Order: sequence, then structure tokens, then C-alpha cells
Amino acid sequence: MSFYKLGLSWEMVYALECQNILEPTIIQKLAIPPILNKKDVMAEAQTGTGKTLAFLLPLMDQIDLEMGLQAIVLAPTRELAIQITAEAKKLTEMKPVSILPVYGGQDFHAQLHKMNHQIHLIIATPGRLLDHLKRSSFSVDEMKILVVDEADQLFHIGFKDELKAIMKFFKKDYQIICVSATLSHRVNSFKDHYLKSPVHVVAPKEKMILDEITQEVIQTSNRKKYDDFKALLVNENIDKSIIFCRSRKGSEALGEAMKADQYSVEVLHGGLTQSKREALMEGFKNNEFKYLVATDVAARGLDIKGVDSVINYNLPDDPENYVHRIGRTGRAGQTGKSYILLTQKDYNRLHAVEAFMDHKLI
Repeated sequence: MSFYKLGLSWEMVYALECQNILEPTIIQKLAIPPILNKKDVMAEAQTGTGKTLAFLLPLMDQIDLEMGLQAIVLAPTRELAIQITAEAKKLTEMKPVSILPVYGGQDFHAQLHKMNHQIHLIIATPGRLLDHLKRSSFSVDEMKILVVDEADQLFHIGFKDELKAIMKFFKKDYQIICVSATLSHRVNSFKDHYLKSPVHVVAPKEKMILDEITQEVIQTSNRKKYDDFKALLVNENIDKSIIFCRSRKGSEALGEAMKADQYSVEVLHGGLTQSKREALMEGFKNNEFKYLVATDVAARGLDIKGVDSVINYNLPDDPENYVHRIGRTGRAGQTGKSYILLTQKDYNRLHAVEAFMDHKLI
């Protein structure tokens, strides 16, 4: 099936062809037609299934360049908002949709002035968007599409109240697209309260990301963990790796220990300013240091070439985040490796990951 058969305009199809994207994924086949038909849509899709384009393509197709702000995409983290913005801008080859990212660390008013207040699409984190809505920084009178991306994650990290407050600013007859990896009770409650007779589409679990990644479990203890970790770096000749910790405090402690041992390493977590986070990511992309110790704030929305492995120093509380983490390697057709340093207290988290993936690791 071609993208034309899904009902997309030639402008969107041309933009895809420029990226050598010729055939839609399953979630794109399922979600694009009802979104184009202005239906409320509840889409379940995991990372790596093409879900971002599944809502961006029909959303941008419906934008009228002669009108003002017509669509808002909400994302739970700044990193994901940045990624969605980058994907959206790739679709403006023939249709110059004006896109404004709104998240912490942005000089919003300078951007707004530069665009002469002509905005068609805003991609935002909830807190920062709510701030600007309260200040009437822009008009939402012509707003007709709201996308809530990674709804499960958004509700998990506590944006429920902000989302309810945001929606009070919009007129009632607008389309809502809710994208979630899983339908938790929080997402179901949002769907039941706000969506009108939604079309529910589900992409089957795809193992294409996992097939390109070798996963290995290293059983250790709290006492031996750091030594076993250092041995892993040497024995596997790991050259460029993202090392995930569960907490900000844990990531800082590991980073300090590695720096004391003369490793080329930096630490990324949500406590850093946006400019610092962006500078770190740019430095990692440019190979200014070899190892990036990070919390799950870095698990979504990163596309860095040459990451040969991901190390789970701690397993995440949310098993889906494990899939997001290891998806940072083995990208663009390359192979990658993932390691888990497993202590006794992490067995329940490991079992949750195995159940989520339907795949045994030990």
C-alpha cells in the first residue's frame, strides 16, 4: 500500500519520498485514514513503529496555511518534543507549515517575533504550554487538532492536572488524537472523558528493533556491581555507550565514580538546564566524550549515530522504558548490544521487562 492510498496529499508524499520513506508501517495504515476523516483516534503503538509520522502526516495535511494556530502536539519530555519538531520540519518541503516548539529553555518570545506571530503548529511540553496559554501568548481560536503523544508516560509523570487545565482553553469542536504504548487506567479515563466515539487502532508488537540488538544479562551483586561494570567496558571493548540509571542521584554517583577512574564520561538528567542538556547531547554526538550516563529522560527522543551499546546499570521501574532505552542502539539498520547488570533486588523488574517483551532474557 502506498501513502497516496491512505488519502495523503502529494505534498506529504513528496516529503516522505525525499526521506526515502515509501511504504507506510502498520500503525500508519491504521491511524492515518481516520485522522484525515477528522475522527478522534486512540492509537496504541510502541516505539519504533512509526507512530510519530502516523499522527504528523494527517495533522499537517489538514493545516490551512492561510489560517493561524490549528494544531498542538503535547509530549511528556523536552527531548521528545525536540524529536517530534525535527520530524515535523522534514515534512515542510512543499508545504511550509510554520512550527513552533514550546518547552523549557526556549526563548519563546524571540521565536514568536521571528515568525511574525504566524504559527500553524505548536509542539510542546504541558507545563510550558499552560504557562503561555495563561498569558495569552497566542490565540487558540482556530485550534482544531490536539495530539497527546506518549499519553501513558505523560500521565505516569504527573501531567494530568496540567492537561485538564490546558483543555479548558480550547473550543469544544476539535479533534483529539491520543497515542499511547499501553492503555493504562489513566489513559482510559482520559479517553472516556474527552474523546468523542474514538476510533481505536492497535499496532501489533513488533520485534524489529529487538532483532537488531543482542541482549545480555550479567548477574552481579551490589558489592561487585561497579567492578563488574568496569570489566564489561574492557572485556567487550565498548567504545560509545549510553549507561542508564534509575535516578538522578544514582546517575550522578556513577558519573562521579567513572570520572574519578579517568573515564571520558558526562551525566544527563532532568535536573540540568535545557541549554546544558542540549550541549551535552551535541558533545556526545560529536564524540567529545565516550560514555553518557543518563536517567530515562534520555531514553526517548534521542537518535545518535554510532552508539554501539546500551548498558542498564539499573533496570527501569516502567518495563516499556527498557525498550526505549535499548532502542538507542541498533538504529538505522545497524546492529547493537544491550547489557543488564542484574542484582538480586532487580529480579522483579527483569520479570516485568520479559513479560512486556514476551521474551526471556535469562
